[in-house]
Amino acid sequence: MEHMFLLLSLVSSSLCIGSNSHLGTGTSMAVCQPDTCTMLSEVAAMREKLAAMTHTQSTLEQNLSAMMQKMSTVGAELQSYKSQVEELQRANQDQAEQLKALAAVTFANTSRVAFSAALGNSVGPFQEDMPLKYQKIISNIGSGYNPATGIFTARVRGVYYFRYTMYNNNAGEPNSVLALMMNSQPMVFTWDTAGSDNNDSASNAVVLQLDAGDSVYVRLWAKRQVYDDGGNYNTFSGFLLFTV
Repeated sequence: MEHMFLLLSLVSSSLCIGSNSHLGTGTSMAVCQPDTCTMLSEVAAMREKLAAMTHTQSTLEQNLSAMMQKMSTVGAELQSYKSQVEELQRANQDQAEQLKALAAVTFANTSRVAFSAALGNSVGPFQEDMPLKYQKIISNIGSGYNPATGIFTARVRGVYYFRYTMYNNNAGEPNSVLALMMNSQPMVFTWDTAGSDNNDSASNAVVLQLDAGDSVYVRLWAKRQVYDDGGNYNTFSGFLLFTV
């Protein structure tokens, strides 16, 4: 394009000089033909426009290069974030599997519940109602029964079976009353308070739905007593049937 501008300028100059030769030697005035001058003006304007367009194009190319560089950087950052997210997802999945395994182990441990305990010695009478402490442990799977208090505490919500036996006071007038308690509520009783015979025993049982934290125990009524001499006549047992 610049070569064309140069050529047009040379032609225009020669036209301007040649067209005034009739004025004689020594005349320096050069008068352009009207068409030639117009064309030169247009060429000059086009040259300015081309220079402006070239500058604009260069600026756009620089901006595009900068944008491409930024996009490359953003792409690298996105790939890094994607890798981090995938790593976190794998870590979360591993933790979820570990928690699931731990939950399975915990459930297995808490769902295995069974115990039996015996008094081993005579108890009573007392001036007030008293939980019987069956301190001779026969079995205590799941450690739900506490021999120090005589209380079984449910660790999981479920349906449980409980049974206890009672041997009367074994001498004099019968004087034995027991109740199996759920929290503070009596559920079932055994009585032996009349008659002239000794060596009487009784038992009772119940199926209870318990929430975790509920307690079950056997209560000796006030001024009553039971007999035991190590023969395990008085026992307290229970086990989990199923969770709910």
